[in-house]
Amino acid sequence: MELLLKKLKSRDFIYLVLGTFMIAVSIKCVYDPMGMVTGGVSGLAIVVKYLSGLKFKGGIPLWITDLACNLPLFIAAYFMLGKKKLGKTMFAALSLTTFIAILPGIEIFSEDILLAAVFGGVVTGIGLGLVLATMSTTGGTDLLSMLIHEKKKHISVPTILLVVDACVVILGVFVFGINKALYAIIAIYITSKVSDGLLEGLKFAKMAYIISDNYLEIAQEILKVLDRGVTGINVTGMYSNSDKKMLFCVVSKKEMVKVIDIVNQKDKKAFVIVSDVREVMGEGFIEYKQ
Repeated sequence: MELLLKKLKSRDFIYLVLGTFMIAVSIKCVYDPMGMVTGGVSGLAIVVKYLSGLKFKGGIPLWITDLACNLPLFIAAYFMLGKKKLGKTMFAALSLTTFIAILPGIEIFSEDILLAAVFGGVVTGIGLGLVLATMSTTGGTDLLSMLIHEKKKHISVPTILLVVDACVVILGVFVFGINKALYAIIAIYITSKVSDGLLEGLKFAKMAYIISDNYLEIAQEILKVLDRGVTGINVTGMYSNSDKKMLFCVVSKKEMVKVIDIVNQKDKKAFVIVSDVREVMGEGFIEYKQ
């Protein structure tokens, strides 16, 4: 575990711990008390706990089922995928199992199941988004889908994951009824939208095209003040038929305010085009990952 922690960057460590904590809160305080099976190993654990609870008080704790399902998957993945691909995912899975084990199962919503589905979906979505931002998962059915894909290359991982999670949700229908299963589907949909939105927000940037006669001054100021790269592109103005220099730069959303301010100070007649950038890879933004 010490070696694993050393390999984790501080940002990834914070994202994984916070993300798995939020997912665990949803499982222990929303999905389990309300009997909502949202798929995955956690959904299976809720079913196992309920069924075993019919035999003895309390049933099998969620974290035991979670650990029992993940352990053989990680052993298989170690031999099939290699240890390099498992580092952060193993840490995330252990972190989630630990939080599920230590967090008290407090029922936040006792009657309003719709509010429970919305709240659970939002909190899980944020947590999952943080985990996915580190290029890892929490194991479980995600890892199982990757292992199946290794043997069935013609079937994509998302397709396998959809089928596996659907089977868990259907199991929940037989145990808790169709009504709670439908609310669970609402929670799954919200989780997907929130996690996707969070990932887009983390990768979002702004791009600016600047056409100005004072391009050298503007470029130098951006380099000096923001420490961002600026590229000069040779262009031709078709109205004036004269050669010009257009500056091109990509900055964060907050930094774009400063870019506009710099351009305004250096040339009030400058022509500026600002657009959204969905994802930027490279120095100063998202690092390339294997």
